[in-house]
Parts: sequence; C-alpha cells; structure tokens
Amino acid sequence: MKLKANLHFHSREDPCDIISYSLFEGINKAKELGFDVLASTCHTKNIVTAEHKKYAEEKGILLIPGIEINARETGSKRKNHVLILNCDESANDVHTFDDLTQYKKEHPEIFIIAAHPYFYGNFSLAERLEKYIDLFDAVELSWFYTRWFNRNPRGERVAQKYHKPFITTSDTHFFNFIDTNFATIESTEKTPAAFFKAIQNGDFQNTTSPRSLHDIFITFAFHEIITIVKKYVTK
Repeated sequence: MKLKANLHFHSREDPCDIISYSLFEGINKAKELGFDVLASTCHTKNIVTAEHKKYAEEKGILLIPGIEINARETGSKRKNHVLILNCDESANDVHTFDDLTQYKKEHPEIFIIAAHPYFYGNFSLAERLEKYIDLFDAVELSWFYTRWFNRNPRGERVAQKYHKPFITTSDTHFFNFIDTNFATIESTEKTPAAFFKAIQNGDFQNTTSPRSLHDIFITFAFHEIITIVKKYVTK
C-alpha cells in the first residue's frame, strides 16, 4: 500500500517554537491533504498523548510519536538537531550522542533521521553526520532550498556513500509547504515497523520542489521574530 507521509512536524505544543496550530489541528490538516502517516517531532519533548493517537486513528492516520532532540557531544555545548521517531517519553532525557546510542540499543523499534545535516547554523550536524553515521537510519532532504541555494546535495552524497535513505520532509512549522514536500512509501502494512522497513529498503518516492527567494526570506524573518518573542516571553 502507498502511504503519504510527513516525518517532521511541529505544533503549538512545541516548547521551543511559537506555532499557530495544535497537533489536533495538524491532524485535521493532514487528513484534508490526504496524508496517511504523520510524525509529531516537537523540539526536546515527545508531546503525543493517547488522545492524539486515538483522534488520528479515527481520521485514518498513523500518528508516530517523535521528538527533535538537541544532541551534544560529551563536553560540548553545541546542539545538533536529530529526529527520533516511534519513541516513548523517555526520549525526552536523551541529550548527548552517548545517550542516543544507549537509547537506540534499548529501543530498537525507533527510527533516527539526521535533520537538515549541512544547513547553516550551529544546530546542524555537519561533520558529525559521518562521525555518528551508524546511529542514523535515514538522512533528511529538507524543503528549505531554492534553485540557486541548496545545501541538500552534500547530505545526499553522504546518504549514498553509506547506503542510507535520503527522504524528504516539510519540517512543518506552518502549513505552506506540507503538500509540496513529502514522501510516499510503499509499505506492506500501516504499522511503524513495516513503514520503517520499507524506507530502509528504498521503497519510497520523494515529492519536493525548490522554494522561491521570497519564501526563504519570509521563513528566515518569521523564525527570527518568533525566536526573539520566545526569549522575551520566557524571561
């Protein structure tokens, strides 16, 4: 069966970003756009509840609990964004690559994606993608690119080098690009295990398109504004 999937999705419950819609509203939007799978990946916290799962199931959507952690090397303050899918609440306590290694050993059912590994900012993995490549089950093809600016090719080369899936997401913080950047997976079943196995086998197709310079500018401006507002509100 073909499953239309969004594997990187933030919502109002995110403790780090200011977002206009709740996860329930996000599930409604996903249903409207024909998605079959939605991974909730708020920063630093798995926010998925039993109520969220039940609501999504009633809508015909497989809701995968996830988290976007800030993984640090021991002794370093640099935070590297990493997605953990199909996790439980104990993933909230994963803060270092050593923690992540141990968590993966204890939870083989999870699926780890290297988020936007070569994009600008101290939140991207950069050389740590290859250093910790055995931790990752896939590499993200980010929606954030234009015809003239694109940091994805380096991630794609690393994914090919180590035989890792290179899969697109919309890194959703607003609804603009959900339906232009997603993956369609050919899975035997609508379960996390079958779904992840299909991705690892390469049984998926990316749908993606470059953004305009206007889109990129507005996104940068919006991100900077909400970051400033968040810092001010939480003081």
